[in-house]
Amino acid sequence: MDLFRRNIVWRIVGLIVGGIFIYAGVIKVMDPVGFARDIDNYHMLPWALSVRLAFYLPWLEIFCGLAVLCGLFYRGGLLILTALISIFIIASIVAKARGLDITCGCFGHASKYLSFAWHLVLDFVLLAAVAFLWVSNRSERRSSSTSGALALQGSHGVNEKL
Repeated sequence: MDLFRRNIVWRIVGLIVGGIFIYAGVIKVMDPVGFARDIDNYHMLPWALSVRLAFYLPWLEIFCGLAVLCGLFYRGGLLILTALISIFIIASIVAKARGLDITCGCFGHASKYLSFAWHLVLDFVLLAAVAFLWVSNRSERRSSSTSGALALQGSHGVNEKL
């Protein structure tokens, strides 16, 4: 795939990932008590901590989504989103293994009609998309630094021959 098409695919995936997290964060900001109940349904944290997280996590998702969209603090946003998705996947699997029937609360109550398997599939697809953005960003940085080094070598070689 040529560089132009790869950049378009990278940008589209970034828009989708950033948009998903902004949307999910806004939905949770509008109903923090409902989101606190969703967190509490996992039976892993005390209620007071669930409430604090319900007020904090949505804003973190929104800011990280904006970071991915705008490119400002891009790698930090990806790192935090990777951690959030991974923690959520682990918590969901542990809750299911404990026999808890939970709704994830990811998109408010709009996603409560999906089965556990579909939630897991969507979470792994989202994790794969974030991993793609990590790999694309690293390869782009590596190729730009390599081409810059080659350009410096080339210009140095030309000056040396003159």
